[in-house]
Amino acid sequence: MNPVVTITGASGGIGGRVARRLAAAGVAQRLVARNPAALPALPGATRVVGAAYSDVVGMRAALVGTEVLLLVSARESADRVREHRTAIDAAIAEGVHRIVYLSFLGAAADCTFTFGRDHWHTEEYLRATGVRFVALRDSLYSSALPAMTGADGVLRGPAGGGRVSVVSPDDVADVAVAALLDPAYDGQVLDVTGPEAITLAEAAAHLTRVTGRPVSYQPETEAEAYASRSGYGAPEFEVAGWVTSYQAIATGELAVVSDAVRRATGHAPQAFGDFLDANPNTWAHLRV
Repeated sequence: MNPVVTITGASGGIGGRVARRLAAAGVAQRLVARNPAALPALPGATRVVGAAYSDVVGMRAALVGTEVLLLVSARESADRVREHRTAIDAAIAEGVHRIVYLSFLGAAADCTFTFGRDHWHTEEYLRATGVRFVALRDSLYSSALPAMTGADGVLRGPAGGGRVSVVSPDDVADVAVAALLDPAYDGQVLDVTGPEAITLAEAAAHLTRVTGRPVSYQPETEAEAYASRSGYGAPEFEVAGWVTSYQAIATGELAVVSDAVRRATGHAPQAFGDFLDANPNTWAHLRV
């Protein structure tokens, strides 16, 4: 018998993919999202009234009967670590046995990517509680690079000539399913990456090929990066996260290439070029 699994963020890109895979495998699951109306209708799945991670009472109600939890990291905020801790506390109070947490590649207390520090603090909190958990340190999603490219066909940022091992969201979902259903992964921290680490100039070349228009990478200094993003009206912590994600590429912190996808799923991870071929919607804004 498979355990009852609860998927947070089940209306999102990763949570939704995991939910569909579990439904196809006949796994009983509870789907949680802030907006329950956005949740997919899947066989064997119960859609739960939405609850924010910071809502202890709501989270406990959402997790009733849960044995295994996929904790998709909360949207970036100044209080994200506190939100994660509250959700973890609610899960443990409801008797959740195992937690699979979506972390980020290179997570560390002092990593360059500021949001990566939130993931490290969350992992440390999980470890301190004593609950059985798996941390999936996903690399930057392959879909992020076309999204970061402007409609003018320029990918800008202070990444220098650094490399990033972008990973397909489908591969992340496949690994998450394996970790949810197999307790042999408990206690592991898995780097979930694509098959190679590419520069942003190489990413631009791939985008040029699929779009049929020139796409280029334009390196920026740190000052230029902050200045070019100052007009979005985003809070300082969010802008810092945007800029430092590129800087983490420059430092080499996101160049790690692992075999976690192949080991967990039995298939090779998808290369960036193949991802673009299979997902033209991700670069539709770049069509001439």
